[in-house]
Amino acid sequence: MSVTWEELGWERVAPRVGRKRLPVWDCTAGLVVGEGAALMIDAGSSLREGAQLRTEARRLLGGDRRVTHLALTHPHFDHVFGAAAFAGVEVFGAVGLDAVFAHDREELRADAVRNGLDPGEAAEAADLLVHPRHSVYGEWTLDLGSGTQVLLANVGPGHTCHDLVVLVPGSPGSPETVFCGDLVEESGDPQAGPDAVPSHWPAALDRLLDLGGEDAVYVPGHGAAVNAAFVRAQRDALATRFGVSS
Repeated sequence: MSVTWEELGWERVAPRVGRKRLPVWDCTAGLVVGEGAALMIDAGSSLREGAQLRTEARRLLGGDRRVTHLALTHPHFDHVFGAAAFAGVEVFGAVGLDAVFAHDREELRADAVRNGLDPGEAAEAADLLVHPRHSVYGEWTLDLGSGTQVLLANVGPGHTCHDLVVLVPGSPGSPETVFCGDLVEESGDPQAGPDAVPSHWPAALDRLLDLGGEDAVYVPGHGAAVNAAFVRAQRDALATRFGVSS
């Protein structure tokens, strides 16, 4: 790599794995670097933010390498509105995500504006929403080259009806990394909007914990990386909050 993660304001979570906490909404974007490919996890809240992520990823990758795959963890504007900046990549999302983009485009735009995104930027991003080429129903193993494989898992519904998590296997001396989307939040209480499915959210976190295990690093959609104990405590708090029996 021509620059370090830290020089560009990224946090290195594990070898070849990093994340950036984007400004305003403290939304996470992740990057997994393979030998011949690279996966971006979520794309930011606008085309401008997506372009920034794309440029920084190219600097981190070095040479003429670029992001080749993009995983969208769920259909909220702060995670998907930058996707059009990644032209030519293979886009993955939970099954049904494309239907949300097709039918709820105006609501996504309006929600972005309600939360403070510039109306012009919101309209532009909504007009250029990128539909996933690959829909993940259960699990999908993605090969990034030379033995670097990541697992995309549709563990929802929970935070939304279309929650995708990304599991990056560990290596000797380095634990597994789980990008959780907004199924897990550290910088505030988990947000349950009108598209949340509270009755299933604790079960989604059980599946997430089964995938990652006790020693994994869990990267939330917002906030600092956490451990399994934090995820389990948040799972229990959600079950209490929504009256879901264990």
